[in-house]
Amino acid sequence: MNDRSLASALKYLHGLGSHHETEAVPGALPVGQNSPQKVPFGLYAEQLSGSAFTAPRAQNLRSWLYRLRPAAMHEPFTALAAGAWITAGHCDAQATPDRLRWNAAPMPGEPTDFVDGLATLAVAGDAAAQRGVSVHVYAANRSMTSRVLYDADGELVFLPQEGALRIATELGALEVSPGEVAVVPRGVRFRVELMAAAARGYVGENHGAPLRLPELGPIGANGLAYARDFQVPCAAFEDREGDCELVARFAGRCWSTHLDHSPLDVVAWHGNYHPYKYDLARFNAMNTVTYDHADPSIFTVLTSPSDAPGVANVDFVIFPPRWSVAEHTFRPPYFHRNVMSELMGLVRGAYDAKHEGFVPGGASLHNAMSSHGPDRASYEKAVAAELAPQRLGDTLAFMFETRYAYAAPASALEAPTRDRAYDAAWAGFPKARIPR
Repeated sequence: MNDRSLASALKYLHGLGSHHETEAVPGALPVGQNSPQKVPFGLYAEQLSGSAFTAPRAQNLRSWLYRLRPAAMHEPFTALAAGAWITAGHCDAQATPDRLRWNAAPMPGEPTDFVDGLATLAVAGDAAAQRGVSVHVYAANRSMTSRVLYDADGELVFLPQEGALRIATELGALEVSPGEVAVVPRGVRFRVELMAAAARGYVGENHGAPLRLPELGPIGANGLAYARDFQVPCAAFEDREGDCELVARFAGRCWSTHLDHSPLDVVAWHGNYHPYKYDLARFNAMNTVTYDHADPSIFTVLTSPSDAPGVANVDFVIFPPRWSVAEHTFRPPYFHRNVMSELMGLVRGAYDAKHEGFVPGGASLHNAMSSHGPDRASYEKAVAAELAPQRLGDTLAFMFETRYAYAAPASALEAPTRDRAYDAAWAGFPKARIPR
């Protein structure tokens, strides 16, 4: 047996939205056509499409894979218990106007891999209708070894909060650490390996249009996330025999079948449908340099558009280290109500609108038109602050913002990590005094 393995390969291409080509063995990529009568080395050609065949050129996503065996070589799937992994449109969760908050999930006491360690916080939209988003947390203490997963319900956005991950995919491997984000497209097979004794973080499951860079509008040509800073894995493959469980996430359920080989056996590929990662420290933050707090849309890293112009299926937004310099301005996020629903998490540090209670590894949920903003301690600190330029250094928060209302399943509402006293964050504000 040729024991070629992804474990020894970690090389990256650069650029998001580009057509890439890469081969782990010289000569494995066909030249001149995608599916010749005889593929080099007897490999099997397979097209992986992330869009309709007839999608406009700018939105058309597909890659050609050249693999050791056809991906179709497997037995029928059987239903598999999914634990606390819930999908939008496939549960009886009800949306609520209540503000919700959770503390960080504890590390598991029993051996738990990424699939078994997923727990859903909230779902929005309907995966079957290809709209909306589901947001999960994970806590794991062992790698997926003879287990591989693919998600037919959506693309997965990985945000480690504690412990780095190695995501071995059909198209190569990604290493992603706290402070980075990785995206695995819908349908791509992968395995999550832990690079420390335990790992914890967040996963967004986008059921709508694939994520892309936002338009820059009046910002101009430069700013926010640059396409050149995204990293794409080079081809690497496993030539490995032995039992492997293939887990499929399909129609809100998990399914399982077994192979006698690793399905991560793509020797070469070319196209624009692939996993990628991004170091959030490279984000070029825009901000106000005169007065007033800018809208959070200026912190959008990636967006999944909807059929309504300017209204996202889901935006992935971050609040990174930055300077705050606005004059005559209440600098933290102001009290607000808006049409979008917001689910936030904290990777490290503190968030400037919630100095107490919102902890790394935790999350908060504010649905459409639910009033929210700074807690009393943050408000009083900001009102009394001397408005010199201030560096917000030790912080990294993020938000999955969607046009749909989030519903929290019973497992999240009843979780021991839920902060049932969250509403108290806005208690005790004194009444304003109006001159008579």
